[in-house]
Amino acid sequence: MATAKLSEQEIAAELKKLGGGWSVVNGNLHRVFEFKDFTQAFGFMTRVALAAEKMDHHPDWSNSWNKVTVDLCTHSAGGLTKNDFDLARKIQQIHGG
Repeated sequence: MATAKLSEQEIAAELKKLGGGWSVVNGNLHRVFEFKDFTQAFGFMTRVALAAEKMDHHPDWSNSWNKVTVDLCTHSAGGLTKNDFDLARKIQQIHGG
């Protein structure tokens, strides 16, 4: 997996390609997903957890009833890397958009 920290220009380009409600907040790739209820939110988290484990890249996240807040950062690189954007794309795919 690529672990080189991306430049601000690279982050901006990746963010533009990613779209879909993602932003950079406090140095993390950030998005809040909202679902019909807790069961759907938790099911989403389960599917993401399995994908993240396969990628060996894990989100910092939380769940509050029907909302899942996701923050991605490659701590070992001290910032955002290609891994974060790859996982974000996978999360979007799991979410369905």
